Amino acid sequence: MLKGNFFQGLGYLGEGFRLIRQPGLRLFVLLPLIINVILFALLFYGMAQGFSSLIAMAMGWLPDWQWLQALSWLFWLLYGAVILLMLAYGFVIVANLIGSPFYGYLAELTEKLLTGQEVSTDAGWAGIVKDIPRALWREVQKIGYYLPRAIGLLVIGLIPVVNLVAALLWFLFNSWMMALQYVDYPADNHKVSFPALRRQLGDTRLSAFGFGMPVALASMVPLLNLIVVPAAVCGATAYWVRERDPGANIQPG
Repeated sequence: MLKGNFFQGLGYLGEGFRLIRQPGLRLFVLLPLIINVILFALLFYGMAQGFSSLIAMAMGWLPDWQWLQALSWLFWLLYGAVILLMLAYGFVIVANLIGSPFYGYLAELTEKLLTGQEVSTDAGWAGIVKDIPRALWREVQKIGYYLPRAIGLLVIGLIPVVNLVAALLWFLFNSWMMALQYVDYPADNHKVSFPALRRQLGDTRLSAFGFGMPVALASMVPLLNLIVVPAAVCGATAYWVRERDPGANIQPG
């Protein structure tokens, strides 16, 4: 039986957008945002170049059945949705790989704002520099978890007829990955391992999907996806402190 509160999970991204407007957090929102703008422009250009050829190749693998060819528009739509979902999380992977030290500190500042308690003694720019190797290794762990499952879904998406469910599977998987991706920042600040985090989110899977779904949707919207990353970090931190201790005295976002 799935546990958690899906609707409560839905509210965390909105809380994150409110939190990023706080004066003490703005600097660590703006710096990664500049990085994200540059990365998104490069990634979008590369994906746009390869999209048409990938669709043509996939359509060429279809059997020469008249009813399948008549539904070619549907396959274009489904493959387009899959590519968009791949682009959304691909952008998140690259942006977070570079911005991870900033996001870890942003999560730390957000938690202090919500709880009034210090998370770490390594504050400021020195703490960010010190955490770079650990933050990068954490991102590599997430990529290692993501890639084999993404490849499996990509294979499913290339099988005629079966691929009709590929877009839905991609969306559900992306939603789960978004929750893992962002809740990992406050979890890492508390030295919680990535496998342990997966188990914790699995214990409240409905809340995790409730948080991850709007983040996944926002990541697919041009321009909005540029600011959703820091908002998701702040929202994930609110998720972390509230879901771990529902009865805690936490300041509203």
